Amino acid sequence: MNKLDELLNYNHQALNLRSQRQQVLASNIANADTPGYKARDFDFQSALANAIAQPAAAQASGGAAPAPAPQPELLYRSVLQPSVDGNTVDMDVERAQFAENTLHYESNITMLTHHIRMMLAAIRG
Repeated sequence: MNKLDELLNYNHQALNLRSQRQQVLASNIANADTPGYKARDFDFQSALANAIAQPAAAQASGGAAPAPAPQPELLYRSVLQPSVDGNTVDMDVERAQFAENTLHYESNITMLTHHIRMMLAAIRG
């Protein structure tokens, strides 16, 4: 895998996982009043490492087309303050995680756009 492929793959995987995480966090927020609902999330860093390692492993094993990236393992969020109805959603935590994930998603898009513009400038001379 060359440097350009690595750069684009990293950004592709990061954006895909950020999007998936946004859906998980939005689901937590939407179910804040659902009795018995357990808040979920996943470890973004390990999910990204797994997603990036998979295409590299496929290339090392003969360049076969990579399989779709594995889905991140959804974990249950730790309960900070238990509720009477068994719901583990803490809206302050969820809103903070949602905002942070959004910021990282936008940052990834900005960086990818910057890299593409640099490559176009180099091509055009």
